[in-house]
Amino acid sequence: MNSQGFVTSRAARCEKVSGDVVVIGGGLTGVCCALTAARRGTKVVLVQDRPVLGGNASSEVRLWALGATSHMGNNNRWSREGGAIDEIMTENVFRNKEGNPVIFDTVLLDLVMREPNIRMLLNTVVYKVGKSSDDTIDYVVAYNPINETRYEIKGRFFADCSGDGLVSYLAGAPYRMGSEDRAVYGEGFTPDKQTYGELLGHTILFYMKDTGKPVEYVAPDFALRDVEKHISKIHNDEYFSIHHHGCKYWWIEYGGRLDTIHDSEDIKRELWKVVYGIWNYIKNSGKFPEMATYTLEWVGTIPGKRESRRMQGIYTLTQQDIIEQRVHYDAVSYGGWAIDLHPSNGVYADGRACNQWHSKGVYQIPYRCYLGANIRNLMFGGRIMSSSHVANGSTRVMCTSASGGQAIGMALSLCVEKNRMPADYVSRDLIGELQSALIQDGQYIPGLDLHSEDNLLHSAEVAASSTFLFDGYASNGSFRPLRFSTASLFPVKGAMPEISLRVRAEEPTELKVELRTALRDNGYTPDNTLETVTIPLEKEEQQISFKFRSEFPESRYVFVCFMANEKVALGESDDLVSGTTTVLNQINLAVSNYGRQDPPEDIGIESFEFWCPLRRPAGKNIAMALSPSQEIFSLDLMRDSLSRPVGATNAWAASLDDNAPELTLRWDKPRRVSEIKLFFDTDFDHAMETVQMGHSENVMPFCVRDYEILDAEDRCLAKVSGNYQAVNHIRLAEPVETDSLRIRLSHPSKRIPATLFHIVIK
Repeated sequence: MNSQGFVTSRAARCEKVSGDVVVIGGGLTGVCCALTAARRGTKVVLVQDRPVLGGNASSEVRLWALGATSHMGNNNRWSREGGAIDEIMTENVFRNKEGNPVIFDTVLLDLVMREPNIRMLLNTVVYKVGKSSDDTIDYVVAYNPINETRYEIKGRFFADCSGDGLVSYLAGAPYRMGSEDRAVYGEGFTPDKQTYGELLGHTILFYMKDTGKPVEYVAPDFALRDVEKHISKIHNDEYFSIHHHGCKYWWIEYGGRLDTIHDSEDIKRELWKVVYGIWNYIKNSGKFPEMATYTLEWVGTIPGKRESRRMQGIYTLTQQDIIEQRVHYDAVSYGGWAIDLHPSNGVYADGRACNQWHSKGVYQIPYRCYLGANIRNLMFGGRIMSSSHVANGSTRVMCTSASGGQAIGMALSLCVEKNRMPADYVSRDLIGELQSALIQDGQYIPGLDLHSEDNLLHSAEVAASSTFLFDGYASNGSFRPLRFSTASLFPVKGAMPEISLRVRAEEPTELKVELRTALRDNGYTPDNTLETVTIPLEKEEQQISFKFRSEFPESRYVFVCFMANEKVALGESDDLVSGTTTVLNQINLAVSNYGRQDPPEDIGIESFEFWCPLRRPAGKNIAMALSPSQEIFSLDLMRDSLSRPVGATNAWAASLDDNAPELTLRWDKPRRVSEIKLFFDTDFDHAMETVQMGHSENVMPFCVRDYEILDAEDRCLAKVSGNYQAVNHIRLAEPVETDSLRIRLSHPSKRIPATLFHIVIK
């Protein structure tokens, strides 16, 4: 107090918090990092500067989360990310298949709030880093203006998932912003900094709705006028439509010529100017009388960011890693989104709003991209991971970032458990421990099939009540015109079977059928034509048969390609079989898919065709019969750690004639069992966009819904009804000693066999 008795100042309330791992940033990367670590018993503090979780995927921004599946518009079959992010995406589809962003908020909050090992601090902004030495962070200081509390948060390890790399920056970690010169990494797609720019901008989205009665709109004074003059994309049907809202307006982008961190408020105001100007144009230009009853329901209040700082890690991912799909000994995650660069002038740029160039498949991301050399107890993930500007055009998307978040959470949890440092796992001797732990948690790491020595599955004799034989797909009686070349995609080992099917022809013509495979191992780009047959057709519905001569000593996916002929229609089937699908050589403008990709010769990108599936319910298989039936499922495949189709189905499936499918595992002596993980098929080929787009099903049709597990004494260890998740983790209340387990499953439907990818027993 001063001499008059008045208080001169007060300090904000201070609370000291501590945890084993402090995660800064509550976007999907931070959430997956926190969940992964906490579920292994690690004490986690999750610090988020917004009132909800999700970052760009939250209701505050409303961008749909995507990754390697790329709207199902590329050749990355069965590529949806696994582990924690798959659990989130699958949970959202189950609760929220319509894509309501507010409900997605609750999905994330629910998952985090039920974890007792997570202390979540929302509305809490980190602004200071304290270090115990030059290379070690001791604590961070944050402030919550809602509860007027300053937090001093102490941790053993820190995960910077903040989007802008705030903690890494404050701690003194090296970083880059903008594009490198071409000479730095030799990347052919490096943009010209003067004409194209070197940063991607921010976006603000808007929603509209039809009220059913006339609604007037008076634009704010700051709204952009003469929209048609300033925004050339208004004249392009690919970008602008009065029926678009939300993510369809991703091209409302600005800020690439500015500092995308410190100029964010200026960028936001410019984006508001554009959004309200476009809405004013829609409502008041007089060109769209059909919009008279529409109102502006929501406009974002914070921009969605694409790019700012990128931290410099031990390894920097580049264009070549993506396009060449380079192999890394320390791969812990992967990507598959196109290299997607935007002109820095954003919404005011003429021409295309983005340049997307796809790779022929998914690519590995090494562990070394998530940690640097100068801060011992820090890892970083999300769009700030160590990558070039060009590679960041692919790695920045949310599901790819979240997959990396799981890798960080697992690594830091292992560091806590084993008293190690993050850099220890750079060692070739230790990285397998981290990779195996991730795979057993549902993470997919391309190119890795690791057998864990402590998995009792590998010491068990496994028997099945039946095994499904793939003999094609039964007809549902409908026919689809062959406007686009269409291929049946399934694995074959040995000789190609004879193929029979019914077709319709409007007039006498020929049907050309090609047998193709991928030149790249385990790829799904049909760029290798092995054989061609040409079949004469009469003007009628008719049965045809043909056989290719090719044989495959090892299991390999083949494309039986029926080449486009609008005079021909192929029979359709409602049958669904795990690890098989039908793909079409058609267009998907949402991801710059024009049926094929033909980049300029000097940018280091490959030319190839796109063959992609249709979404259900439109996505149906070609009705056809195979002779002999194909043994594409087996108990041996289930022993692989791969929990998705890669080169083979990697699964066991029961015969549809088997009314009580059952697996039996026997050991030579009683074993102590405390936990069991079952890996089911939730259709990793289906993109699960979180908001706006909507899905036809809330449960993937391949997924086993009901099952029970019994021991040698017929005691029920677990009984589950209504499952819809890929990974089911059963933790027994008390370990049991038994020399056998029986797993009884129910078929998902009368036409879809019960399928199981993998089992982990400990």
